[in-house]
Amino acid sequence: LQKLIHLLQATDDPLIQEQALITLSNSAAFSVNQDIIRNMDGLSVIGGMLSNCVPKVKEKALNALNNLSMNIKNQEEIQVFITQVCRTVESAPLNSDVQLAGLRLLTNMSVTSDYHQKMINSVPCFLHLLSEGTERTQIQVLKVLVNLSANPAMTRHLVRAQV
Repeated sequence: LQKLIHLLQATDDPLIQEQALITLSNSAAFSVNQDIIRNMDGLSVIGGMLSNCVPKVKEKALNALNNLSMNIKNQEEIQVFITQVCRTVESAPLNSDVQLAGLRLLTNMSVTSDYHQKMINSVPCFLHLLSEGTERTQIQVLKVLVNLSANPAMTRHLVRAQV
């Protein structure tokens, strides 16, 4: 895992980055690896890949963070990327793999109300995706919106959102 994280930092080759992120994502299926990746500063390295201009690399980074977000301690570190993930969802092509990967991560990050405030500005985008997206996109958006709606503090933002 350490070599994969160092490889991500050392290479600019998108194919190598993509494969390293896939392997890290698969490794994150095991809770012990989630802790190891966090302890090796892997979350910030993977999060740094969110600014990569290659869509496949960005998608794989979102998938890896999604798998790593199943751990509460990891969520505490991943939350610094929520605003960037929201912007990625908003700017990604409609129904794209990048958009869906971002929505899946936001779904996991919105299970508790701890980070809802960071998603408020994206509520109009979520509602737009709900009306314009394909069924797959709509389902992911609904998961995020259901999580947000469980928080009474979000009611005003959800009801007043301009679409």
